[in-house]
Amino acid sequence: MRTGLFARKLLRRFGIEPVEQEVGRHHLPEPPRQNENVAPQSASPQPTDKSEEPRVAQQPVLPEDPNDLVVHLSGVGVRRGRSMLLDDVNWAVELDERWVVLGPNGAGKTTLLRIAAAELHPSAGTAHILGERLGGTDVFELRPRIGFASAALAARVPGDEKVRDVVLSAGYAVLGRWRESYDEVDTERAEELMKALGVAHLADRAFGTLSEGERKRTLIARSLMTDPELLLMDEPAAGLDLGGREDLVGRLSMLAKDPDAPAIVLVTHHVEEIPPGFTNALLLRDGKPVAAGLIDDVLTAENLSLTFGEDLLLERWGERFFARRR
Repeated sequence: MRTGLFARKLLRRFGIEPVEQEVGRHHLPEPPRQNENVAPQSASPQPTDKSEEPRVAQQPVLPEDPNDLVVHLSGVGVRRGRSMLLDDVNWAVELDERWVVLGPNGAGKTTLLRIAAAELHPSAGTAHILGERLGGTDVFELRPRIGFASAALAARVPGDEKVRDVVLSAGYAVLGRWRESYDEVDTERAEELMKALGVAHLADRAFGTLSEGERKRTLIARSLMTDPELLLMDEPAAGLDLGGREDLVGRLSMLAKDPDAPAIVLVTHHVEEIPPGFTNALLLRDGKPVAAGLIDDVLTAENLSLTFGEDLLLERWGERFFARRR
């Protein structure tokens, strides 16, 4: 298994020297030292009402060859009974992009992510993931190339599974360790990732006894275990307290700003949970895209209001977004 530098950078941040092993291609830039903050835009930064200068969302220009894209959905629909969970979705993610997917409950966000994770086939249209067309490839070979952390995944983890095994078994893209064999480098990488995400002291605890925040961090460590080419996260900050959320947003921001990190797709309900460094946004409502493109063009008060069905005010403070009802 390839070994990335993500865990190594975070370990050194906390004064832990990682085990020497083969270096992979994904890593994080050195985090700022304590009390070393990013300079504000002005001495007294003021929130900006983005509704003052409405912009038209730009549709991305797609390469002709789907193999050039990490995710390429063309006319994708997902039907369950008489309901369309997704309807005629066209969407593309390039290698260096970091996408946030926003929308209300029932908008189709998790369904979209499951297609990107090769866990669900569309009822209509075509879906190419990492250059492979769903329905025409072996998904069991594809899934180890994708990191996926979600509440749905957490619900499928056996309650008595040890935290260490939850992280380690990502190498085989399975849940519930059985008779798989792992190399020493895999075990060392799992240990480093658990330390980096703050769950090393829980390594021998049963997953079912963890708090919500501890489960989130464990699953993120698992999602990074294979040094993935595509990282998917479904509401990673849900259930976290304010301190836990801000800590996670900071860690994800470092990853997003690393040019060697994989393509990232993050699903959330809240603009406050968007980490700095994310480049693109997709807004969904009733299974259909409202807007998609560069985050500064898409994330406007007008588009958010259309997406959530409320008259919303959007403010920006530095690289963070905040929304409230007018």
